[in-house]
Amino acid sequence: MAGAYQTVLVGTDGSETSFRAVERAAALARDAGAALVIVSAYRPDDDSALAREKDLLGAEAYQLVGSAPAEDNVGRARDRAAKVGARTIDTLTVRGEPVDVLREVAENREADLIVVGNRGLNRLGGRILGSVPADIARRAGTDVLIVHTT
Repeated sequence: MAGAYQTVLVGTDGSETSFRAVERAAALARDAGAALVIVSAYRPDDDSALAREKDLLGAEAYQLVGSAPAEDNVGRARDRAAKVGARTIDTLTVRGEPVDVLREVAENREADLIVVGNRGLNRLGGRILGSVPADIARRAGTDVLIVHTT
């Protein structure tokens, strides 16, 4: 029997905490018989801006996302989702800000549920934020699950 959700969308930035959200989304998709869409937003930066942010981020610098790392992120996320048992998995990388990308992909893919982790990094020097989960919860036109990943 198909569940209420037909398409589950989850965002990842390549961090361990975002992969926990992917695993939760994969389990939901598996249990509902839904398709899983994994997306990673990226912003191409010039080398000097990227170097400054890496200096500020230190050990968290792996979370800076450009197009090549974004492809790696969704590939690793796909592997984790498959291990959880999600059957239909689609991945994509989209240039843009995370909230805008999640909203756009949710609309284009007719997602019934958006899953995000409760923590992440913004592009200004690695401040820990709640703005992506909070903004997507306020602005999404569909159900949102904020997974406690920290």
